[in-house]
Parts: sequence; C-alpha cells; structure tokens
Amino acid sequence: MPFLDLLTNVKLENPQLKSFLLDFSKAGAEILDKPESYISVCYTFNDTLTFNGNFDPAFQLRVTSLNNVNAESNEKYTVAFTKFLKDKLGLADDRGYIAFNDPGMAFVGHKNTTFATIFAKK
Repeated sequence: MPFLDLLTNVKLENPQLKSFLLDFSKAGAEILDKPESYISVCYTFNDTLTFNGNFDPAFQLRVTSLNNVNAESNEKYTVAFTKFLKDKLGLADDRGYIAFNDPGMAFVGHKNTTFATIFAKK
C-alpha cells in the first residue's frame, strides 16, 4: 500500500507531470519491492517551500508503507529515492527530507476493510 507524497517547489506541468508521476510510481514499486498495483503517488507544487533559508529547488517526501520500513531498509530507500529525485527533477540530496512511516495494517483501509483483515483472510 505504499503512498509516496512529494511536496516540492519544482514546478511540473502536463505532459511532463503525468510522465513523472508514472515514472515515480514504477520507481516506488521497485525501490520498496511492492507491486505497483498498490502504489499511490502524489505530487504537490508549492512555490513557498523553503529549505536552508532560501527558495532553491527543494523537497519533502513522505513514504508510507506497511511492513518494510525500518532503520536498515530506510537507508537503502533514501539513497534510491534521492537518486530518482535528482535524476528526474534535479533535486540535490541535501535539499530536502524523507520521512518514513508504517502505520500498521489495522490503520490502513482498503476495499471496505483494513489490510489487517485482508491479510488475515489469506
């Protein structure tokens, strides 16, 4: 169920935006080793986002994923996500933060239930 929520002051417009989002979805699935069918991505442009006291290109990325975010994996994920953001948007790895969160299966709803119930049935 990974959800990737990117906030940046780098403006993208269609068709570049849609292409970026599809690439971000594929990259997120590969990086987090989850099926792309569960990946959801969001891009938010905010020209007032500052980092280090200036408006140079910057980002905040929130990664929410079940059962695979931990201290060891997050190091690997950080390298991969920052490389992707640099390659696709020109964002330097020292111009933002990545926050990882695992809310627990009982705290994510899907298909009229929660993932705890979905995976208990398997």
